[in-house]
Amino acid sequence: MLIKVYGSAVFGIEATTIVIEVNVDRGIGYHLVGLPDNAIKESNFRIAAALQNIGFKIPGKKITINMAPADLRKEGSAYDLPLALGILAASDQIKSKNIADYLIMGELSLDGSVQPIKGALPIAIKAQEEGFKGMILPEANAKEAAVVDGLCVYGVNNIEEVIAFFDTEKPLDQTTIEVEHEFNRLSDYPEFDFSDVMGQETIKRCMEIAAAGGHNIILIGPPGAGKTMLAKRLPSILPPMTLQEALETTKIHSVLGKVNNMGLMNQRPFRSPHHTISSAALVGGGSYPQPGEISLSHNGVLFLDELPEFERRVLEVLRQPMEDREVTIARAKYAVTYPSSFMLVASMNPSPGGYFNDPDAPVTSSPAEMQRYLGKISGPLLDRIDIHIEVTPVPFEKLSDQRKGESSLDIRKRVISARKIQSHRFSQIDWVHYNAQMGTKLIRKHCVLDEPCKTLLKNAMQRLNLSARAYDRILKVARTIADLEGNDNISQAHISEAIQYRSLDREGWLG
Repeated sequence: MLIKVYGSAVFGIEATTIVIEVNVDRGIGYHLVGLPDNAIKESNFRIAAALQNIGFKIPGKKITINMAPADLRKEGSAYDLPLALGILAASDQIKSKNIADYLIMGELSLDGSVQPIKGALPIAIKAQEEGFKGMILPEANAKEAAVVDGLCVYGVNNIEEVIAFFDTEKPLDQTTIEVEHEFNRLSDYPEFDFSDVMGQETIKRCMEIAAAGGHNIILIGPPGAGKTMLAKRLPSILPPMTLQEALETTKIHSVLGKVNNMGLMNQRPFRSPHHTISSAALVGGGSYPQPGEISLSHNGVLFLDELPEFERRVLEVLRQPMEDREVTIARAKYAVTYPSSFMLVASMNPSPGGYFNDPDAPVTSSPAEMQRYLGKISGPLLDRIDIHIEVTPVPFEKLSDQRKGESSLDIRKRVISARKIQSHRFSQIDWVHYNAQMGTKLIRKHCVLDEPCKTLLKNAMQRLNLSARAYDRILKVARTIADLEGNDNISQAHISEAIQYRSLDREGWLG
């Protein structure tokens, strides 16, 4: 008897429906075809033990299973549940009248319990698109899949529940969540708040500008000046994610199984990889490509602490994703594309010893040592960072001041106002939402300068020997500063402030 059960495979952040055809006939043997990997080939041992422990068995007949499309590589243990149900239905041990109406995924333990899977959200989206009546998957993934409207999602803890559902029509509990409620869950009291930072008003201003326009920023300063402390508080002033951004972010984290039954992710991600990270872990890769840290930072912040300590070849892989806001990982037979629209926040010491031009410093470095240290970061990479700012140590008077600084919530209000201006400005363009995403044409359209501004910028370009890319970055930052002030036009003050945030272009830094 031939039975068809439906599962799904995830490639990149998109799912493809897999038809599991199970045929039980006279003879003896177990044949699993359709490019399964080792985890799927081993499933017959898990299935046999699980069925035996709940009172069923694999029939002693010839079992042929095809996973179509047969030329598409399948991987992982999430096909255990549909394979087991297909075998039971094809051997007439359970009824199968409406089994094809449901998309089924889950890994089996030897006692018949169902373990979590990866990629539940993209699979649920695909099931809804293809008109399945419902989806059956592990209880631990049910909230994640229930985000999708128009699809009945059933979370199960044991294969016996699924068997009873099909065989005796015992109903399963449907998982439902209020998407708007999940999306609007937002803490008004962030763990890291800018009110904890003493002094550093100039740096706070830079962080506000970076958050308002989505600009990349690098902090340069001696140890203990507060670079890491400031960076960790940046997410607290970023605007809330839109529903579309929340879905995109959740899909990426779902592929790696990092959603943890929380439903929809409503907080912008903050990723801080160690400087020993490999280029594959940062950008994504592997035999079966998986998203890396830059994709896990999508719609959030990627923080690279002690930037010169990262291997240069690792940093260089950032250049293309920072421009294109996506990364494509190619293999011999296919390629997958992951979105990677992130804010890069980097920090670094100005020299190996951590101090620069400070006669009272405990450790000093020669100019040659400092140049070698800064030379670990390429000019093209620094060009792609909009804001360079020096962080100086906080004096004792500021550290001992008992007064609280401005809170993240107050700064966030101004950031949200500026983002609203940008959202209205780019409302007709699907792929641009804030100033940092502007291309050359949009810069020329929305960053028009009068003659005094042009003269000021021309003098800065000639004096600092700035590149064409740095020119564009200055215009973007100036546009954001104007938006924060609610001005339609860019003034000389905006241009001057934006130029000040190019510290590493000034004489005495990179030669």
